[in-house]
Amino acid sequence: MGTVSSRLPVFPWDRLEPYKTTAAAHADGIVDLSVGTPVDPVPALVRKALTDAADSPGYPTVWGTAALRDALTGWAERRLGATGLAHTNVLPVVGSKELVAWLPTQLGLGAGDRVAHPRLAYPTYEVGARLAGAEPVVYDAPWDLDPAGLKLLWLNSPSNPTGRVLGAEELRRTVAWAREHGVLVFSDECYIELGWETDPVSVLHPDVCGGSYDGIVSVHSLSKRSNLAGYRAAFLAGDAAVLGELLQIRKHGGMMIPAPVQAATVAALGDTEHVGEQRERYARRRTALREALEAAGFRIEHSEASLYLWATRDESCWDTVADLAKRGILVAPGDFYGTAGERFVRVAFTATDERVDAAVRRLAQ
Repeated sequence: MGTVSSRLPVFPWDRLEPYKTTAAAHADGIVDLSVGTPVDPVPALVRKALTDAADSPGYPTVWGTAALRDALTGWAERRLGATGLAHTNVLPVVGSKELVAWLPTQLGLGAGDRVAHPRLAYPTYEVGARLAGAEPVVYDAPWDLDPAGLKLLWLNSPSNPTGRVLGAEELRRTVAWAREHGVLVFSDECYIELGWETDPVSVLHPDVCGGSYDGIVSVHSLSKRSNLAGYRAAFLAGDAAVLGELLQIRKHGGMMIPAPVQAATVAALGDTEHVGEQRERYARRRTALREALEAAGFRIEHSEASLYLWATRDESCWDTVADLAKRGILVAPGDFYGTAGERFVRVAFTATDERVDAAVRRLAQ
């Protein structure tokens, strides 16, 4: 029997382990800037909502409670400018990575189908295509793709790893091209609340989609905006026909968010104060690390949004990783995200203030 894992690339983070060991040996400990995992507390009102709903002995539903769907549509209308959303236009999912990895399979894609993603991209887009037996293809400009056999097009704005933001005109052109050729668009917008030098726009905004959600779905996560990575709280919004099909499949698969997490999601999406406080923390860390990296001879490209700085010294990314590891700083090599990143590193600013300060001191040495 063949193994499904044989279709997949080597898990990239395993390659970083020796450098993590080197960084951890630093006298003052490791500063891990390699993974964008939240380190700050879960907001108190979210924790309260979770515990208040802890007595949930029955099975939750895959579609979620009506209160959750109200929260999802309400947030999308307020924050993204989406109009006329009904409950059929939203679907909660068990974290966005699960969705990305299994979406091509749940869409019924397979041999002979093609799935496109940006040349520099989150590796799970490729993994999802390979799990389904489909062919992953990369692009620089979506409208230059050959549409033959192309069934799914991933957008990612703000980008992981580069922090690049696609403007409304570029998004509008992409949506129009995809509709013309019958290609389904999924737009990963998990960092949309984290614009620093620009205000990211969603594919669901009327200026992009023309007020119609046909053929487009946006992906959102509470991991970054609300420090809920451990809750696995995410959702989709967009084409009701696509989401309705996914709902039926996910019902059979039992892909349901725990009831207490659904309640916590409602609380998190209904509050903006904690989002502003977290943005202020990240803004301070971002400024400190950017200034320190530039003073140490790095050039920062893009990085106008998201939780990362896309940095280069115009050398192999692994040489940069090795040098920083000797200083006790761990970063992600750019080639994790495609060969176009082989001279860059991705530097997360999700560490604590104390660890960021330590990194700044070490970069100055």
